[in-house]
Amino acid sequence: MKWFAGILLVVVALLGSGWVFRAELAIFGISRMMDSRVEIGPTQDITWATGVDSENRDPDEKPPNIILILADDLGWNDVSLNGPNATIQTPNIDALAAEGATFTQGYAANGTCAPSRAALMTGRYGTRFGFEFTPTPPGMMPVLSIISSTVDRPLEPPGMVNPEGNTLEYEEMGMPPSEITLAELLGEQGYHTAHIGKWHLGQTNGMAAHDQGFDESLLMASGLYGRLDDDNVIQARQDFDPIDRFLWAALRFAASFNGGPRFEPPRYLTDYYTDEAVKVIEANKDRPFFLYLAHWAPHTPLQALREDYEALSHIELHRERVYAAMIRSLDRSVGQVMDALKANGLDENTLVMFTSDNGGAGYIGLPDVNDPYRGWKITLFEGGIRVPFLARWPARIPAGATYDAPVHHFDMYATAAAAAGAELPTDRVMDGVDLTPFVTDSPIPEVPHKYLFFRSGAAQAVRDERWKLMVSAPPGLSRKEWLFDLTADGEWSDLLAEHPEIADRLRKELTNHNNAQAESRWPWTVTTAQNVDRDLSQEDQPEDEFAYWSN
Repeated sequence: MKWFAGILLVVVALLGSGWVFRAELAIFGISRMMDSRVEIGPTQDITWATGVDSENRDPDEKPPNIILILADDLGWNDVSLNGPNATIQTPNIDALAAEGATFTQGYAANGTCAPSRAALMTGRYGTRFGFEFTPTPPGMMPVLSIISSTVDRPLEPPGMVNPEGNTLEYEEMGMPPSEITLAELLGEQGYHTAHIGKWHLGQTNGMAAHDQGFDESLLMASGLYGRLDDDNVIQARQDFDPIDRFLWAALRFAASFNGGPRFEPPRYLTDYYTDEAVKVIEANKDRPFFLYLAHWAPHTPLQALREDYEALSHIELHRERVYAAMIRSLDRSVGQVMDALKANGLDENTLVMFTSDNGGAGYIGLPDVNDPYRGWKITLFEGGIRVPFLARWPARIPAGATYDAPVHHFDMYATAAAAAGAELPTDRVMDGVDLTPFVTDSPIPEVPHKYLFFRSGAAQAVRDERWKLMVSAPPGLSRKEWLFDLTADGEWSDLLAEHPEIADRLRKELTNHNNAQAESRWPWTVTTAQNVDRDLSQEDQPEDEFAYWSN
């Protein structure tokens, strides 16, 4: 952080001749510094451990294998089962729903990625242990704030920087080792545990995946999907997006295994992760295993395989076609994982769960990505937190089951634990609920949660089975609230004035919840205004509605 402070001072000192120059200067300085910190070796072959059931259980008594597949920034409308989508079809993801259970009101824990991952891995609100904000690379948030401050917006001010700043390095921001991860819980039940892909929950001081219960971890060590000089990888750059400009400058094509040195993956990242996931399944067919397959797709930067891009020639807009091609590879991954289970005789007794860490991003410039919901990633409107939420387990869950009450990422933890016969920790508050009875028992139990809560600094929300109170409370500025009836027309009509008693009840519940949470382990860096209804490729208008977000 000290080296970045120097860069930031230079940037601030040289501001003055337009936002393009300012952005390029800041990004160039950061990317050059990050270049010097990254060494990437040649491709390595991974040999996954093999073994037999340590408990010597009869095959009929073997607990289910568990696979959690997590997409990154997948929009609600990116999955064809959620409605008519002429752009892209996702037959393999759709098949998970047809052969298992669909939770129609599945919620991410947060409107950005890392807090959602923390909830998935711990079965708890991340705010219970100070994981409120998403760790970002050095300087990313201040630079985005500098760039954003040059854009005229009807809301004042468009962004603010926390004067106290953050003293932690990127690698130090994460989930404390005192948390009991799902990998640790299942490992105690004799499961072999493997992680592939994104982690984003810390890298030092015992916070890396291979230090948090995973026997093996193939880590996404940077964020490109392929080399920039690879003719088989098509890219789309968004000049209107400061995040995109930062990523192209700062990211590399790299992986690492169990904390070892970085190396270059042998092929397009999504397919590489899929190949390795299939190897994990084959290596562990004779013992219970937990595979956490945390894809990067379809997060920016937008890069797709040429063959996927060419298969979607009906899509005219280049960035949309690249994005859809990335989802095509993600869907192919799900199909290949399922094929591997069937080929190894593991299909019937494997619990496969699929979700996304948050909703689709407005900064990719695709207005319908979360249709029919309002908002994007980096908001707590439904478009930012309503996500696909599927579970398939033929031995236990009936095909085609649906459940319509709100459920949450931390329920996947509790569901996996129950499937494995593991007791939830009793020395701390656990927020997740086993969802299996809600799609198997008759009569169906009471709803899993009376209230669900969401928080990222200035952005806060609480919902019950029907109502949702949204809060935008930037430091030093006036607080704004909305009250929505989610059973009526969603988040298009603010009913705060018509139902003050409902708003008051939800406000009190939110206050009580916040009072029970821990202080964030690191402070927010910037608070910015997010346009709720226009994606970043569209110009803001005076009548637009904004909500503040802290990270």
